[in-house]
Amino acid sequence: MQNNRPVIVAVGRTKFGEHYGKKPEKLIEEAWLAASNECNLERKELDTCYMSDYFLPVTNKLGLEEGFLSELTELHVPMEVTRSFSAALKTACHAIEAGVYSIALVGGIEKMTDRWGKIRDDLMLLEDPWSYYAGGTPEANHELLLRAYIKKHGIVGEDLERLYGALAQVAVKNHANGAKNPYAQFQRKISLDNVLGPRRAANRSLGLFDYAPVSDGATALILTNEAVAKKMGVTPMVYVYGCGSATDYLNYSAREELDHFVAAQLAMCGALKESGLLNVWDIPLWQVYDQSTMMEMVSLEDLGYCAAGSAWRSIAESYPNEKGCYKVEGKELYVNMNGGLKADGNPLGATGGAQIYELFRQLTGKADQRQVTIDGAAPKYGGALEFEGFGTKAYVNILGRD
Repeated sequence: MQNNRPVIVAVGRTKFGEHYGKKPEKLIEEAWLAASNECNLERKELDTCYMSDYFLPVTNKLGLEEGFLSELTELHVPMEVTRSFSAALKTACHAIEAGVYSIALVGGIEKMTDRWGKIRDDLMLLEDPWSYYAGGTPEANHELLLRAYIKKHGIVGEDLERLYGALAQVAVKNHANGAKNPYAQFQRKISLDNVLGPRRAANRSLGLFDYAPVSDGATALILTNEAVAKKMGVTPMVYVYGCGSATDYLNYSAREELDHFVAAQLAMCGALKESGLLNVWDIPLWQVYDQSTMMEMVSLEDLGYCAAGSAWRSIAESYPNEKGCYKVEGKELYVNMNGGLKADGNPLGATGGAQIYELFRQLTGKADQRQVTIDGAAPKYGGALEFEGFGTKAYVNILGRD
């Protein structure tokens, strides 16, 4: 099994944003070519393909996505489609570890802006159909999460204002990181006033700049085993050390805990156990699923870096910070260095791939202006948290270089 450890040898992606003029096959082809060119791999060398998307049959009237991918690659190898990129990656890792396949393409694609008139309905039905039929919007559960958090931890007065300010700081930090990412949907910095203004105008706790956008885009990676990676001369090698997954109730209001995501906590425990790492601080670099600023804040607690009810304090005390990191108990934690979903974009089926893309670049020291250094070197480990729905299903992936 040692020689079958999953290794990511190359990554590729498109710019995220509105690609109304591009067909989905052009986007996934662009991501695949970027990855294949990086490791000089031809498509005939692929043993299998795993692709993720949520809405492609709806937004682009595609039938069997596997057939779409087969036609695109002109291959007849086994192909499977999942919802999230992490689900595709986890399945591919199991196949590599089992020795069933040696080289796999893992890709994600979404064309959400092709269905502007209905995509918000689709998103709410996906996340929580009960809330949808009660008149909820895609933002409703995020507001409810914030209210549950405030009530659970008794945050009032000046502390409450600091919490709201901390959430605004998350958006400012992610846009600053997105400004350094050439693939990001939003590449301009924003100020605290930019975040607070729309909140005041709407008389809401969360406003326009607290939420991730609707996006189009594609991502891809090449996964193989350690033996093949060595033959390819790959260095440094980036291993998938752990993949954890867990689920929670579809109906958010029916869950036992409303102030955080149980599925994320369980997925983190599973990924740590599989990776063999005992301390969360071995992983100082994270890509978290910030569909809202509230979700990034709560993730710091669910992943084990901040005590329950305290993440907002760590965020508030970390700003401003020229490194773009959070300071937690004197330690540095780097989160969403590509801008996160908030600035990089959120084409659902491809979003997890962008998280892995950023981790790969960071671990190999090729993240350009965004590069994180720990004791003068690139980080050794990085993690990614991806959700399906509103915390209904969570995936935690832990990557590390040799």
